[in-house]
Amino acid sequence: MNSHWLRGMIRPAAGTAVGDGPIVKLGGSLLTRASWPEDVGALILSYAAPVVVVGGGPIVDGLRRIDAARPRPTALMHTLAIDAMRLTARIVGDALGLAIVPTIDPGATGPRILDAAAWLDSHPAASSIPLGWEVTSDSIAAAIAGAAGRDLLLVKSLPPPCSGDALAALAAAGWVDGYFPVAATAVTTIGWAAPA
Repeated sequence: MNSHWLRGMIRPAAGTAVGDGPIVKLGGSLLTRASWPEDVGALILSYAAPVVVVGGGPIVDGLRRIDAARPRPTALMHTLAIDAMRLTARIVGDALGLAIVPTIDPGATGPRILDAAAWLDSHPAASSIPLGWEVTSDSIAAAIAGAAGRDLLLVKSLPPPCSGDALAALAAAGWVDGYFPVAATAVTTIGWAAPA
């Protein structure tokens, strides 16, 4: 078990702390590590009242390969990728004993997992998120954090390849998706964590 995490800031706090816990975007690729429940559980519990958005990981990677082999309609593939996020959220919720919730309740305590598909179906901010492979769970989590007025923590398999508030450089390097610099506009504080 490796419960040690490298941590850093991409966009440091602007001086005011967010009262509620952060939106924790959990990269789906982390779910292929044998010790992920212990590692991820320890990280999540180190924050007060986090709301976890789980990426689609290998399931979405498979959808990308299918689409590359024989392209399907963009809206269909986007919807299927969102469905994959619901599947991985269920896996994480089951493993960590966390509730899956359809919306963000500002008064809720303790960690919980957001059903990103339900949020996207019901929140007005979701209408500004474009469809397509240039939008991943990174941008969806950033849009959720911005709409909720919360900090964002990107939990990924690898640390960022560059430092500072260089969202365009991170997108160009493929560490976040191409839409992320736009999606993260309203997010004041963006941090990251990766296994040590």
